[in-house]
Amino acid sequence: MKPAPASEEASASNSLALPGQRFVARQPIFDRAQNVYGYEILFRNGVEDYFNADPELAARSTLDSSLLFSINTLCDKRRAFVNCTREVLFKDLITLLPPHQTVAEILETVEPEDRVIAACKRLKSFGYLIALDDFAPNDPRLPLVEFADIIKVDIRATRPEERARMMRRFGSPKCKMLAEKLETPHEFHQARDMGFVYFQGYFFCRPEIVIGHEVPASRLHYIRLLEMVSRSEMDMRELERMLKQEASLSYRLLRYLNSPVFGFALEIKSIRHAMAVLGEREMRRWIRLVVTVGAAEQTCNELVLMGLARARFCELLSNRVRADTDLFLMGLLSIMDAILEVTMDVLLEQLPVDRETKAALLGQSSSLRPLYQLMLAQESGKWSESSELAKQLELPEGEVASTWWQALQWAQEASGV
Repeated sequence: MKPAPASEEASASNSLALPGQRFVARQPIFDRAQNVYGYEILFRNGVEDYFNADPELAARSTLDSSLLFSINTLCDKRRAFVNCTREVLFKDLITLLPPHQTVAEILETVEPEDRVIAACKRLKSFGYLIALDDFAPNDPRLPLVEFADIIKVDIRATRPEERARMMRRFGSPKCKMLAEKLETPHEFHQARDMGFVYFQGYFFCRPEIVIGHEVPASRLHYIRLLEMVSRSEMDMRELERMLKQEASLSYRLLRYLNSPVFGFALEIKSIRHAMAVLGEREMRRWIRLVVTVGAAEQTCNELVLMGLARARFCELLSNRVRADTDLFLMGLLSIMDAILEVTMDVLLEQLPVDRETKAALLGQSSSLRPLYQLMLAQESGKWSESSELAKQLELPEGEVASTWWQALQWAQEASGV
C-alpha cells in the first residue's frame, strides 16, 4: 500500500491533538476461562473513518492514540493487539509501544515479501508477540506462520472442518489459535472444545442460562438491592439491614468509600456512617456499583467494567440530551442481564423502571433509544452508526468520544476493588 502523503499525515497529526477528538474503541480477547487476556484497539479520527478510507493512516493513528492515552489505561495493563500494515512494519512504528504488552497484529492484506519477513524477525528479537489476523485456509501469509505466536480465525468465514484442519496444522504451545467473531456462548464452547486458546466476540454479553420466569436464588439478593435503590422513596433502615446480611457487600462498600474514587477525607467506619455521609442520591449509585461487582463474581470481570462505563457515559450525557430520568441506571441495567444470567424482560419485571428506560432496554420505541444505541456504537467502534446517532442527538462527535473516554477511566477506578 502506498504511504500516505506527508501533508495528509501532518493534517491527521494536527487533528489528533486533543483528547476530545480521539475515537477509541477496544474489543476484549478472552482466554479459555473467560478472563480477559488483552484488547484489540480500534481507532477512528473525528473527521473521517480511516479504517475505511486509509488503513495505513488508521494504524499510525492507533499507535499515536495509544501513546497519548497510555496503553495501560486503554488496556487495563493487559496485552494490546495493534493492527499492522506493511508500512507500519517496514518503519518499525510498533516499537513505540512496550514489547511486553504489545501484540503486532498483521493484517490479511500484508503480503509475505522479504521486507515483511525481515520486520517480523526484528519484532521477535525485540520481544514482541506477533498475531496473524483473519487467517484462512490456503492463506498466502503461510511464510509468516513460523513467526506467529497467535493465529486468528474468523469463525463466520470458515467451516468447522476447515477450522479443525488449521487447528491440527498450526496449533501448538508456541502458536496459539484465536477464534474471533463469536456471538453466542454455544459458539464459544464449540471453539474451546476444538482447542482454541483465545476468543474474541460478543458471546460473553449474552446470558447463557434462562430459567423460565424464575431468578436463581443466588442472584435474587442483588436484584432486590437494585429494586430497593430504584424506588422513588428508599427505606434506609431496610437497606442497611439487607447490606449487613451480605458481609462481602458490606466489605466492598467500605472499601469503595475509602478509595480515591469518592474523595472522602474522613475514614468510613460503618454502613450507617456511610449512609449519613453520602446522602440518598450518592447512596443509590454506591449500591449499584457494589451490586454490579458483587453479582459478577462468578462471571466475567469485563462485564463489570463494561456496565460501569456504560452507566457513567449515559449519566454524563444526561444533561446534554435533557433527560428527566436516571440514565446511570439505564446504562448499568443494559449489562445486568448478562451479569445475573437472566433475560432482560425477566430482570425488568423485578424492578420499578420507568417506561422510557424499559422500552429502550427491550429494543422498543423510546425517546432514550438513540442514546442507548449511541452507547453501544461507541463501545464497539461502529463509527458510522455513532456519527449518525450523535447528529440525531445534536451532540458533537468529539464530545461523545471524550465522554466515552472519561467514562472508561472512571469505570476502571470504580471497579478496582
